[in-house]
Amino acid sequence: MMTDDFFRARLDQMIDLRHPLAVLARRMPWGQLEAVLGPTFQRRDRAGRVVAVDDLFGPSLQTVGGGVSAAGRPRLPIRLMASLLYLKHAFNLSDEAVVERWSENVVWQYFSGQEYYEPRLPCDATQVGRFRKAIGEAGVEELLRATVDTAVVTQAVRPQEFERIIVDTTVQEKAIAHPVDSRLLELARAKVVQAAKAVGISLKQTYAREGALLRRKAGGYAHARQFKRLRRVVKRQRTILGIVLRAVQRQRAQVSGVASATALSHLDTLWQRAERIRTQQPKDKNKLYALHAPEVECIGKGKARKPYEFGVKASVAVTYAQGLMVGARTFPGNPYDGHLLHAQLEQTTILLEPHAIAPKQVLVDLGFRGVDADNPKVEIIHRGKYRSLSRRQRRWLKRRQAIEPAIGHLKQDHRT
Repeated sequence: MMTDDFFRARLDQMIDLRHPLAVLARRMPWGQLEAVLGPTFQRRDRAGRVVAVDDLFGPSLQTVGGGVSAAGRPRLPIRLMASLLYLKHAFNLSDEAVVERWSENVVWQYFSGQEYYEPRLPCDATQVGRFRKAIGEAGVEELLRATVDTAVVTQAVRPQEFERIIVDTTVQEKAIAHPVDSRLLELARAKVVQAAKAVGISLKQTYAREGALLRRKAGGYAHARQFKRLRRVVKRQRTILGIVLRAVQRQRAQVSGVASATALSHLDTLWQRAERIRTQQPKDKNKLYALHAPEVECIGKGKARKPYEFGVKASVAVTYAQGLMVGARTFPGNPYDGHLLHAQLEQTTILLEPHAIAPKQVLVDLGFRGVDADNPKVEIIHRGKYRSLSRRQRRWLKRRQAIEPAIGHLKQDHRT
């Protein structure tokens, strides 16, 4: 039996239980989330290694380092970390800001499952990002499923509304600098040199001083629109990057048995990407725009204020009436919009399985033309079929633009 703390007041006695977050805290399926995400953070069973031991009975082989280790810091509650993710996106905060405000906000602490006020940070800000990375795409889908289930339980939406949805695509921009040849070449040279030193490769010349000088010259020539001089500088940057790459390749075999496998794998990955940057030309397709994010594509969505966006194509699905999000996926490689509709509908159908309802009508734009045969179970409605649409379907089509504010909030307010 739990005993109340006589020196601290309970949170449910300090707040208004009619607050939206307090109501949501009692309606969210926290137990379901912990059951689904819990196995991700279980301690792994290690196989161990076999070593030769010489004792009183003679030489023998023994397995050491096996089993489940009990060492390490206990993990934080899954409800606490999941609630921090919800609060971060709901209030448009960074990882640092959300943990700081959590320590001052009693309603947030009640939402996170705390019983008493805690005047301290719930965790380090970096743990929020690590938790998000650990749960991966499947874990984020479970959080979205919990959101949809809670919306149905609280009667914010009716299950029948899931039969008609709106689907559109956008570009999930990545946090990369604008891709410039001179910057990419200098960054590739510096990163390869750093990785080579980490595995024990000693380079005769790293071109650090000349690389910094060339980078500064390239910026000045580009600003002055002296493109002939700029091309000469970029050509020299390609040359010294090639010299460094060939020097690393010659000494790579000598450190294969000395350096760690992780450091060698990191060096090989950087070497391949740097070689790709060195050989690519402005008119090539499938160029590498960021050394740390090879999945970034240059995508044009026809916007006058932003002709090109650098990121990954993402698809979003919302309900027709209330605009509740029922699906969101990313599709590397910049595929045609119509070709990803089937995958988006598949995800939405899986998320709506507990309610035994699947989408029947899908409102889309002209980028989804020509895919009716790939999606025989749904009725695809777009402006290209306007003459053959009924009066009701034409009225539905007028609301297709309702997804645009949702996309804007996702890209700007929620830092995706």
